[in-house]
Amino acid sequence: MTTTTELDVTVGNRSVHAWDSGAGSALTLVWHHGSPQTGAPLEPVARWAAERDIRLVSYGRPSYGGSTPQPGRTIADAAQDVAAVLNALGIDRFATMGASGGGPHALACGALLPERVIGVVCLAGIAPFSTGFDWFAGMASPDDVRSALEGRDARAARVPLSEWNSENFNAGDYAALEQTWGSLGADVARADAAGPDGLIDDDVAIVTPWGFDVSAVAVPTLLAQGGDDRVVPRVHAEWMLGQLPNAELWLRPRDGHIGVMNAAPVAMDWLLGL
Repeated sequence: MTTTTELDVTVGNRSVHAWDSGAGSALTLVWHHGSPQTGAPLEPVARWAAERDIRLVSYGRPSYGGSTPQPGRTIADAAQDVAAVLNALGIDRFATMGASGGGPHALACGALLPERVIGVVCLAGIAPFSTGFDWFAGMASPDDVRSALEGRDARAARVPLSEWNSENFNAGDYAALEQTWGSLGADVARADAAGPDGLIDDDVAIVTPWGFDVSAVAVPTLLAQGGDDRVVPRVHAEWMLGQLPNAELWLRPRDGHIGVMNAAPVAMDWLLGL
């Protein structure tokens, strides 16, 4: 049975909290959590990795899961944090996978650590903000992230006004949360209880310059996207497919934002085949 260990790694004047399964010789996989989550390994991800002899490493972005806040952080900053965690663990080469708000941070590793990254997977990953397509089209609740365009203070002011819209998820999403992905819902609750700073900074980082161009991600990249995703609509994956030089898109027409995460074990197999 795999025993996950926790560690704190110093990056400049900050601390990054990370989790390491410690076992797995086939591949090391760095998991980038969604927004908001703590970064702790989710049960299905850990189980699927263990079944494939994959060593799973995850971490909390600033203000999540015990990691030091970093207001004004960019998406690119994730590469520095991941490199520091893996250096502390003595790991060189790795693959990386991110879900939803974690997708951009997985892409950052692909762009900025190309000598170390084997491949990148984005599950319902959000695209850089662009006027080249209707970025908000198909989002059931765009107002929170839209407020981030006006800066961090505006996004923070939006927090008390935010209400859950049941239309964000389809029936398959709700079924997934009751079955395979119950640990995800519980982790979101833990992240919410710790305060909104991580989510605020995620949203601001997503709609401001990322610190790299998506076209710089030359390593093999897999985009898995639900055709009925109402949080990160399919147009995001389709736009990124046109920008990424070495990417493929798995479109799952009936999946929503949570249901598409059931593609994770097959995506792990894809990484093992690189």
